Amino acid sequence: MITKKITAPFEEKGFWPKQKDIFIAFFRSGILGFGGGPSTIPLVKKEVVDLFKMMSDEQFSDVLSIANTLPGPIATKMAGYIGYRVGGVSGMVNALLATVLPTVILMIVLLTSLSEFKEFDFVQGMTNGVVPIVAVMLGVLTWEFLVKSKKNLGWNKGAIILVFSFLAIVVFGIHPGIVITFLLVLALSLPVKKPEREEANK
Repeated sequence: MITKKITAPFEEKGFWPKQKDIFIAFFRSGILGFGGGPSTIPLVKKEVVDLFKMMSDEQFSDVLSIANTLPGPIATKMAGYIGYRVGGVSGMVNALLATVLPTVILMIVLLTSLSEFKEFDFVQGMTNGVVPIVAVMLGVLTWEFLVKSKKNLGWNKGAIILVFSFLAIVVFGIHPGIVITFLLVLALSLPVKKPEREEANK
């Protein structure tokens, strides 16, 4: 019921209003995503979950997990999947174009200027000033995921997964996609506990 209430306003829109929202959401994420990659994740979440209500927090977490297991840039993977999920093939193409257009346009227009002014102090200062903002955005997103994992798994299981993931990725240098794939396979192999309500109805 929660997912239905969250996604209903967006699902009720017509074809063109929906495509317009998809383009705006991913265009803004693409043009404001400093450094690309992980820095765009909080921006995409803000657009598709909080502003346009295209999906719920849980659905976005699932998309992020799946995208991390696949090769290629995270921004385009998320754009393609979310666009297809909420707008079909046209939504996928729309989201991908909106994601890459800002980079392509800015690179063509500013490539010469950037090569000439990149060594200036004010340009380096602007670059360094954005880094803490990106760190805060990723920190907020991480905290939201931790709270969500506590709600769904409890602190014990969540802490075990957190420590295991940290050791595997940071200490042993295992690729995050491999770690996520292993955890997904492990989750699929474990028995699923049926809700108490279903068991009571039997």
